[in-house]
Amino acid sequence: MTLMPASEMGADPASLEPIETASRDEIEALQLSRLKWSLKHAYENVDHYKAAFDAKGVTPNDLKDLSDLSKFPTTSKADLRDHYPFGMFAVPREQVVRVHASSGTTGKPTVVGYTDRDLSVWADVVARSMRAAGTRRGDIVHVAYGYGLFTGGLGAHYGAERLGCTVIPVSGGMTARQVQLIQDFKPRAIMVTPSYFLNIIDEASRQGIAPEELSLEIGIFGAEPWTNEMRGQIQERSGLHAVDIYGLSEVMGPGVANECIETQDGLHIWEDHFYPEVIDPETGEVLPEGDFGELVFTSLTKEAMPVVRYRTRDLTRLMPGTARTMRRMEKVTGRSDDMLIIRGVNLFPTQIEEVLVRIPELSPHYQLELVKEGNLDHLKVHCELLPADGPMHDALKEGAATTLSKAVKDLYGVSVEPVVHEPGEIARSEGKAQRVVDSRQ
Repeated sequence: MTLMPASEMGADPASLEPIETASRDEIEALQLSRLKWSLKHAYENVDHYKAAFDAKGVTPNDLKDLSDLSKFPTTSKADLRDHYPFGMFAVPREQVVRVHASSGTTGKPTVVGYTDRDLSVWADVVARSMRAAGTRRGDIVHVAYGYGLFTGGLGAHYGAERLGCTVIPVSGGMTARQVQLIQDFKPRAIMVTPSYFLNIIDEASRQGIAPEELSLEIGIFGAEPWTNEMRGQIQERSGLHAVDIYGLSEVMGPGVANECIETQDGLHIWEDHFYPEVIDPETGEVLPEGDFGELVFTSLTKEAMPVVRYRTRDLTRLMPGTARTMRRMEKVTGRSDDMLIIRGVNLFPTQIEEVLVRIPELSPHYQLELVKEGNLDHLKVHCELLPADGPMHDALKEGAATTLSKAVKDLYGVSVEPVVHEPGEIARSEGKAQRVVDSRQ
């Protein structure tokens, strides 16, 4: 199948919402008006925010300009957990029509609620995201994000319906059936984590189906960090255009920002609903546009659960708009709480990924294992060969391990131990990939 060039799949300017091409002055005037409302809504209706604002000596009336937001306190995941389950809601529980929650694997889950209007806004921003990614009314969309308390599946589902698409609500798992349904229903777009999509196209290959001959033209990938190197491998193997979507449940869910297919140069933030800042993760100081730091969001229109300066822990930088006038964020490839410290060197899983996917003998599936060697931390990189025949199999393993070890040492100054497995031995994700296993205890 020959795909249309991404540059030709961009939206007709006449089809865009006026806010997508508004001037910066118009966008910032709308943001200031909505930000004043949101701070007041949070302060008057959420005990946590009243106490936090008072402790900082600020009230919503102190916001005269967008830059004044830096005077207000940040919100952390711990704050949400401390008020589990419904203590961060700003409307009576009876007005909350849906609840989502995190997995809670590291403690109490974070709970988020939505009014009927919140759900409508969410559907709107996901539909906008999908249109930016090249999806159009009438397309068949295969949704393989997990459904349930996780926001991915239902967020994608209702956004696709709002856009006017035909939705195939497959959810995650049953990978062989995923391939069958893609073959039978012939969707044009798929919404899924990048790690699970790799699993799907591996399964297609096992069934003797060439992934590039499937009907898919657009992949809207999110819910986990992934690199541009991974994007290149996905596009080369499957023949689709791989586009990044960003969101997190505490702020809304998927649809906070999205790449535009015609440029694929960072994710445009839907700034009419979400106000972004980038701060120094250590000092909390707001950084100038273009500086790299931790992404912080304040909701502008959420009714059930407004968030004020929520610390996402995602590391990125803000950039001017290109395909839209709203600002872009650089593709997130790491989180401050994902950072590994190996013998004094800071390392992110995606930095290993960038090296690994460039080695032609290795598949893109991997897992990092932290172990102790004496009193020092040590990192094992579990990876696997691509299927290959012939007597050179052991030599391929040894050569790939040497190449990986040397490249990581040369680039990042840290020694790792590659453990090269047989094809298919690395555990496959059916949702978010677990990239790091801590075996030190």
